[in-house]
Amino acid sequence: MKRFLAPLLSTLVFALALPAQAQLLPNAGAGAPVSSNTLDRIVAVVNEDVVLQSELDNAVRSVQQQYASQPGQLPPLNVLQQQVLDRLILMKLQLQKADDQGVHVSDAQVDQAVAQVAQQNKMSPDQLRSEVEHTGQDFGSFRQQLADQLTVQQLHQSVVHDSVSVTDSEIDNLLNSPTYKAGEIHLAHIQISIPSGADAAAIQAAAAKAEQALDAIKGGMDFHAAAIRYSDAPDALDGGDLGWRRMDEIPPAFADTVANMKSGDVSSALRGPTGFHIIKLVGQREPSKQIVTEYHARQILLKPSELMTADQVEQKAQELYEQIANKHADFAKLAKDNSKDDTTANVGGDMGWFAQQAWGAAVAQQLSQLKDNEVSKPFQAGDGNWDILQLLGTRQSDLTSQMARDQARQAIGNRKAEQAYEDFLRDLRANAYIQVLVPELRDDTNTPAGAGKTS
Repeated sequence: MKRFLAPLLSTLVFALALPAQAQLLPNAGAGAPVSSNTLDRIVAVVNEDVVLQSELDNAVRSVQQQYASQPGQLPPLNVLQQQVLDRLILMKLQLQKADDQGVHVSDAQVDQAVAQVAQQNKMSPDQLRSEVEHTGQDFGSFRQQLADQLTVQQLHQSVVHDSVSVTDSEIDNLLNSPTYKAGEIHLAHIQISIPSGADAAAIQAAAAKAEQALDAIKGGMDFHAAAIRYSDAPDALDGGDLGWRRMDEIPPAFADTVANMKSGDVSSALRGPTGFHIIKLVGQREPSKQIVTEYHARQILLKPSELMTADQVEQKAQELYEQIANKHADFAKLAKDNSKDDTTANVGGDMGWFAQQAWGAAVAQQLSQLKDNEVSKPFQAGDGNWDILQLLGTRQSDLTSQMARDQARQAIGNRKAEQAYEDFLRDLRANAYIQVLVPELRDDTNTPAGAGKTS
């Protein structure tokens, strides 16, 4: 299912459908076999909710399908099951918290998400449904999965909304810092977490696991594969790829280490507030100027109303175009008299200077086809609207300074949001009741089963 979900769901793609019947079987904690095909044992208790064997099996199977062409990159089955169980538990905790806070998504939002996934895969929603069902997954479960992801996204937004603010002085300080001027770096990482309140034995076990991962990398294991096998970060099954980041986005505790690395280097195990981290510098690039093409245009926008149907709007647009093209009527006067765009009509339709996508995809497409002073034929601009566009000119603008400030604001905000939500998740785990009932699925060094109020 990765090719459907990856563009939208990133790192938490797992089937969460519950079977019709579930029962806590006798001796389930000892891993007793299921005696009936109609029953499904519980593998973990998460506060008032449970994780079922079928959920875990489906999620593990989904990951295995994603790596069907590279099965050697996956860790042993028991480790993979622990990683997947960790994520399922984390998803349960977030959904529970969202419910407590009244965070919910509507059917319309789910419909929109389904349409988005279909569009990204160049399908209609009906074709997407057929393809999902062809893989053996119930489409209702697929929709629920999308709904859960949207709910977690909204929970994330509500958590970080009030805790993340960026001031102009912070932006100025960042732009003047050597780390910002150093450009961007592409990082990957392996995280060996330490549970909140861990004792010396747990810390030592995590350190040993980090050294084991380092030894495997030094022995020739690809870093991507090592991350899948050893890391317990949310992005572990994606190979620990952190993408391109500016130096200022790196936690200060690791910035000095990264600054002294070359592309391809792998760090030692670095101790951080949440555990041990192994970092690979995949690549780096220098800052570059941001030169963009800006367009100057004007428009006549017509909209349906109680007095004019959609067909009449189309006809009116064609009449105005013919006046301009054949009778050389004044575009600005026609725009002032006829355009229904409140922001441009009074100035003769003048849209000012703008980036190509600033007025939407339909306008952007027309701009790419017009020459200076050329007038477009009427085109649909969405919601039954029709537009006529005249390109007045183009120019190359250096937006480096403006975009640098925008990027700096976003970088500071992202860093604060990431830390705020990480703290939120740690508190969520620490205060949760989590009990893993299957001994072979317990990994007290890196799963929620080793944190919180477990038994």
